Amino acid sequence: MSLSGTVNETSEAGSDWRDFSHPPLPPILDAALMTFIEHGYHGTTIRQLAAAAGLSVPGLYHHYASKQALLVAICETAMADLWERSRSALAQAGDDVVRRLDLLTECLVLFHAHRPELAFIAANELRSLQADARETHIAARDRQQRLMDDVVVTGTEQGVFSTPYPRDVSRAVVTMCTGVAQWYRPRGELSPADLATRYVIMTRMTVGAPMDVAAR
Repeated sequence: MSLSGTVNETSEAGSDWRDFSHPPLPPILDAALMTFIEHGYHGTTIRQLAAAAGLSVPGLYHHYASKQALLVAICETAMADLWERSRSALAQAGDDVVRRLDLLTECLVLFHAHRPELAFIAANELRSLQADARETHIAARDRQQRLMDDVVVTGTEQGVFSTPYPRDVSRAVVTMCTGVAQWYRPRGELSPADLATRYVIMTRMTVGAPMDVAAR
């Protein structure tokens, strides 16, 4: 099976969705993110957050009104970043449903391999968001899921994918890809790009896509 054209393309328009060289968060939010990772949202005090950011408590409040505001900003950034990258990947893929599947899978894996802390907090501190923010976050998560739903359902309707359970398979694929944030370590056997290549193969197998067709 040839998957040339799915990973490590850098010459085509829209390829910056693979670029993770820039920090995703401004310094205050990055400090808050790492503090939440270490202590958990409820275990973190505003004084710890201020100290991590190199600010006084009043100085922190000048930028963010509360600990909740920091968490909301982190979660919003995570979902917006993944959404924009996913949309760019799909735009690069064009109308070919196999290519759309490949590049969206690659995008999900790269994001969760390169941004594990951001993805972890956005997923695991959902319970800590207050009602309105939680509803907004769930809506963003559902919108993201629909991208994969649309690809898998379309491929099934076109007869390109053979799964009899397209929506179930779509959820399984997204869960598999987002789970990368839980275990992946950059010093391991595989680079993020290598891991994405494997996940593209596994995803094709899961949806019943042709295994002998290179993405175009």
